[in-house]
Amino acid sequence: MFRLDDQVAVVIGGAGGLGEACATALACQGAKVLIASRSLDKLQTAAQRIEAATRAQVAVAPVDVTSENSIANLAQFVVQRFGGVDILVNAQGINAKIPALQIDTERWDSLFATNVRGVMLACKHFGRVMSEKRKGKIINLSSVRGVRGCDNGNAPYGATKGAVDMVTRMLAAELAEYNINVNAIGPSVVITDMMRKAITPERMEQLRAKTLLKRFATAEDVAGACVYLAARESDYVTGQILYVDGGLTAIA
Repeated sequence: MFRLDDQVAVVIGGAGGLGEACATALACQGAKVLIASRSLDKLQTAAQRIEAATRAQVAVAPVDVTSENSIANLAQFVVQRFGGVDILVNAQGINAKIPALQIDTERWDSLFATNVRGVMLACKHFGRVMSEKRKGKIINLSSVRGVRGCDNGNAPYGATKGAVDMVTRMLAAELAEYNINVNAIGPSVVITDMMRKAITPERMEQLRAKTLLKRFATAEDVAGACVYLAARESDYVTGQILYVDGGLTAIA
């Protein structure tokens, strides 16, 4: 189960973090993986890590998700290189904690350009490629903040993730006729070195206490959900937000 042999997977935002974890997991299951992001240097470094972990070859390509031409060129490159695409993972995303009364339009627009427009444009251009073969899996990275509020300056970020959730559902409805599944993964707090440095131990404990499983998510937890949504075992699942949140949304 969950094998992805000979499937072509594109992971946008694959040069680190959750995107790299998803790319690694897909490669472990036999997929041919291409990772894309802004920085070619970071992509090449991430590709080396993935190849060392999986013994699979990983292709790289730069992309600016705020530019439609850049995304269109990436889709064209993938078709030329692999002949098509079976799996698209939209792991691109930025966050900026801004108190509600201090929100400025420049940072608001920047979050929406990457987190929403970038996802929509990738779905558009790679969805077109998938529609030709009448088959494909699109997986968007969302967040519990798309469905649950909080009080720590996450209004702009939460708004983008709420938009990603609805884009996911709408595209699932529109693309079903092409046999394209569109789903999203909504993690809660994912433990990283950056997170440990960014918040106090007291805040960490508060966040941990809100989950049923009393621990934070790991990148591998999210990557496992990605493999499931990419594999044939989820062929009857579409338009869903899969919450990898330790039970947070079940009780909050």
